[in-house]
Amino acid sequence: MTTTTTTLADLPSLKGQELGTSDWYEVTQDAVNLFADATGDHQWIHVDVERAKKESPFGGPIAHGYLTLSLLVPLVSQTYEITDAKMGVNYGLNKVRFPAPVPVGSKVRARVTLKDVEEVAGGLQNTFAVTIEREGGDKPVCIAEWVTRAYA
Repeated sequence: MTTTTTTLADLPSLKGQELGTSDWYEVTQDAVNLFADATGDHQWIHVDVERAKKESPFGGPIAHGYLTLSLLVPLVSQTYEITDAKMGVNYGLNKVRFPAPVPVGSKVRARVTLKDVEEVAGGLQNTFAVTIEREGGDKPVCIAEWVTRAYA
């Protein structure tokens, strides 16, 4: 894991730089099942292990794309810290793609680059280029442009 520590005043100087890489996170069947319960998405490719092993082109169950996307919060939070920010909010996403599946049991991590910084009332709007990689994978499992706001 690598992490950048900065302040609101210094953050704009990091535009275009990689801020860090998170620890590896194992995507378990329990996490997939909990996500299915929380979202109501119980498609068999995610929750029916035996059927997924037999019928899925992936050879077993895979994580939901939106589960992978939801990992941005815990993974990206490991890659940078704004020491004088009082709070941060999720402002949205400009672009999201899922180029490869996440088989259950895989480990994933986030690699984060600060793409843009804009001043907003009381703080900064930050756009991050986030790539979620799968350990041993040849393609990213998620590529997202994530917009957050940090307030003083």
